[in-house]
Amino acid sequence: MDKDRITGAAKQVKGSLKEVAGKVTGDAKLEAEGKADKVEGKVQNTVGGVKDTLRGK
Repeated sequence: MDKDRITGAAKQVKGSLKEVAGKVTGDAKLEAEGKADKVEGKVQNTVGGVKDTLRGK
């Protein structure tokens, strides 16, 4: 498994936590950062998946 997939998944979890924390506290900036982290994590996870596919794993 490519390290990008692991890092991407971790960023998605971190983003989800930030987003929820932002909603709970009413902090729109924190919520937006969480959403951005989730998207970044998804992209990185996808890149890792493509790398795995190209390597034949």
